[in-house]
Amino acid sequence: MKGPGKCGSAGSRFATVLFVMLALFCAGILPAYGASAQTPRVVVLHLDDTIQPISADYLKRGVDEAAHIHAAALLVELNTPGGLLDSMRAMVGNILQSPVPVIVYVAPAGARAGSAGFFIMESADLAAMAPGTEAGAAHPVVEMGSISDTMKEKILNDALAFLRSYVSVRGRDVDAAQEAVRHSKSYTANEALQLHLIDVVAPNESTLLDEIDGRTVKRFSGSTDVLHTRGATLVDVDPTIREQIMDRLMDPNLAVLILLSGALLIYLEFNTPGTIIPGALGTLLVLLALFSLNLLPVRYTALALIVGALILMVLEAKFPSHGILAIAGTAALILGTLTLVAGPIPEMRVQVATAVATGLAFGLITTFLVRIAWRARRNKVMIGPEALVGAIGVAQQEIAPQGQILVHGELWLAESDTPIAAGDHVRVRAVHGLTLLVEVVRDHVSA
Repeated sequence: MKGPGKCGSAGSRFATVLFVMLALFCAGILPAYGASAQTPRVVVLHLDDTIQPISADYLKRGVDEAAHIHAAALLVELNTPGGLLDSMRAMVGNILQSPVPVIVYVAPAGARAGSAGFFIMESADLAAMAPGTEAGAAHPVVEMGSISDTMKEKILNDALAFLRSYVSVRGRDVDAAQEAVRHSKSYTANEALQLHLIDVVAPNESTLLDEIDGRTVKRFSGSTDVLHTRGATLVDVDPTIREQIMDRLMDPNLAVLILLSGALLIYLEFNTPGTIIPGALGTLLVLLALFSLNLLPVRYTALALIVGALILMVLEAKFPSHGILAIAGTAALILGTLTLVAGPIPEMRVQVATAVATGLAFGLITTFLVRIAWRARRNKVMIGPEALVGAIGVAQQEIAPQGQILVHGELWLAESDTPIAAGDHVRVRAVHGLTLLVEVVRDHVSA
């Protein structure tokens, strides 16, 4: 009886030791496994551009990607001079509605969040700036012609109300934010931090993510989230090929170059029918230019100037104005292209150098081509033997009544009513089949 009892006691002790060792093993391994399986991910966007529809689509895609992978946060590295008001409102709306906390980080050193960029920075759950950056100068600019003071005040008050609607919820200084809009004030990174316009100043992304780790942010919906960003895996969302192409087309200077180049190619197609390639390529370029201009604030008076310039250049070829119509058309073209896009910032307007260069080149080329085409239409057709009528040739042998003459570098059989000596100059009066009827030219002087 004692033997089996001792054996059972030893077995229970062995089982207990084994259980304790297994528990310690699991305690050491499973937390590490769980930590590696739950490594936070941060989606990163690099928004180094003007604020326009393409950049708004890029931000929306980043917000959707962050929500799809359940990222710990969305980090938007921002560097912009500003841009369009409608696009800015769409981007702010996407940030406020994002299911993932959004961090807007003005970086690297030398970057800025100007104009519309300031609105975007202030809408973030957490706003940060790198040393050597600036933000502000957000007064709304209207470039669509002269407007009344009342309308300007309405636009300003609307922008201020929009800014207040979320700055106060974010717990930032509303008065300092409004100064950037009302009086176009700009702030350095340290000034923005002291005025409670931003939450952090950090020299780089890794330092920023380490510094904000464990910080509680208040979402626009009223809920709170704790950021887990230390050691996070960065998931870069790069612009697609479509976004890259469309972003380039949003440059008004490039749009003007494409538009005028396409117009020249289409004219070449009309001038020399059947070539096909200039017409097809020109049509494609014009459609691309119109598509990009459709996304930009375009002045229709400027379009009327451009159309009027083309009409003046065509009239120059028809009426002898001694170049006055061509000069007027070129001037109208330069003025039209210069004022074509009513961008709120210089980066979204046609530059003076572009307008002058393209206007002069297009004006000179178009006037020259139109003049040649018009002269060609007025000249009689010079094709076949009939083109020889009136030409001067030289008798290669005596013509009595037939003989050979040299005309236009070719030998022809000629016939005359009166004898013509070899070496005399003759004029072609008519063509009968392959025989030229000629007459002697007594007063011809060789060049």
